[in-house]
Amino acid sequence: AQLTAEGFYSIYGKVGARTEMPGCSLCMGNQARVAENSTVVSTSTRNFPNRLGQGANVYLASAELAAVAAILGKLPTKAEYMEFYSGLSKAKNVYSYLN
Repeated sequence: AQLTAEGFYSIYGKVGARTEMPGCSLCMGNQARVAENSTVVSTSTRNFPNRLGQGANVYLASAELAAVAAILGKLPTKAEYMEFYSGLSKAKNVYSYLN
């Protein structure tokens, strides 16, 4: 509800991004699949061939790196990542669980 109220889901939808509920369907590639030969940035703990789709290249990333990749639309260079990283809040309560 919070992400909808803040407008994030509509932003994701406008750019064609998919958000999925966490669970084994993504881990095992049982339901959610990406187009063949896609490149995917994932915050999952699994990375094996064809996990999310035939020929898919899956790059595992921290939440911060995944956010930067989403903003840029590509995996960032070290310099691009560090530019975003230097602007991150150093507050202790950066994360908010939305369950």
